[in-house]
Amino acid sequence: MEASLAPLLPLLARERAAARPFALGVLLETAGSTYRKAGALMAMTAGGEFAGLLSGGCLEGDLGEHARSVITSGTARVVTYDTRGPDDLVWGLGLGCEGAMRILLLRVGPEQGYEPLEHLARALADHRATAVGVITESRRADVPLGGIVLPDGGGTGALHGEAVQGALAQARDTGKIRWLSDQNGEWQLFLLPIALPPRLLLLGAGPDAVPVVDFAARLGWKVTVVDHRPVYATSLRFARAERVVPAPSPAALSEVVDLEAFDATVVMSHHLASDLAYLRTLARAGIPYVGLLGPAARREKLLEGLNGEADRLRPRLHAPVGLPLGGRAPESIALAIVAEIHAFLNRSAV
Repeated sequence: MEASLAPLLPLLARERAAARPFALGVLLETAGSTYRKAGALMAMTAGGEFAGLLSGGCLEGDLGEHARSVITSGTARVVTYDTRGPDDLVWGLGLGCEGAMRILLLRVGPEQGYEPLEHLARALADHRATAVGVITESRRADVPLGGIVLPDGGGTGALHGEAVQGALAQARDTGKIRWLSDQNGEWQLFLLPIALPPRLLLLGAGPDAVPVVDFAARLGWKVTVVDHRPVYATSLRFARAERVVPAPSPAALSEVVDLEAFDATVVMSHHLASDLAYLRTLARAGIPYVGLLGPAARREKLLEGLNGEADRLRPRLHAPVGLPLGGRAPESIALAIVAEIHAFLNRSAV
């Protein structure tokens, strides 16, 4: 499931402020080798601007032409691309990607309150799981292609009832796309959950934490930075962080943030006593990934200082933190750290 909303938010905010409609592309199905998978989203304006990608850039130009028609007419349409074999040459695209994609394009504008993106954006801001439904096939006039179904019963799709709301709840809870069809074959609904971004906690706001925040923010992650040194813990230094939290001391970590809200944390204060205090608190918390900056000898010294609590931390501890990508610049180290966390969160083999 690939419904990542963050890349679309700036375009949504700008077009909404100007009361202009635009087109939303929803990747419904794929076959073979494709750049993105079902659930991916893309927004396109009448002027040819776009946010998000459904391919590596090779289909977006053609999609833009279809998007302009959808914006002008207000009528949704399904577009299919198949780059497997000789059919690829029929369109003159010559991509050779050996994959197929089915994409629904629908108009999003002020007349329907910019749904479903408005609902998804609110859920993302609240870090709240949700799912929306999009009608992809219909033989009913009151259930139009591209109609929207929301969890509160709202939307433009005129589909209600326990079965529809139950399917939306299941998509929300599992985080997986689903299909729901009418028993008589009158309509088909694509159920799309939102992908909530990971939450990363950085313990230490030194200069080398800045590129870690920048890399993580580019991935749409929500980053909180904590430091007990007032000169470091300032939002001016971390414009792309969600929060910058000054702590009275490293030992007061659990008093200033909810540790159970985070998916990963990196301890990088460059101060032995501070790192020890952070690790002691983290040993009692449930964050699944704990990264520690510094060499193995420093790690062992800190673990010795934890005494019996070290055993609670070792299975989750990644130290030295980061993949062995090479390079000693702060940006190289930041890239290695974010790459390792990304692999861990996606359960990739490393």
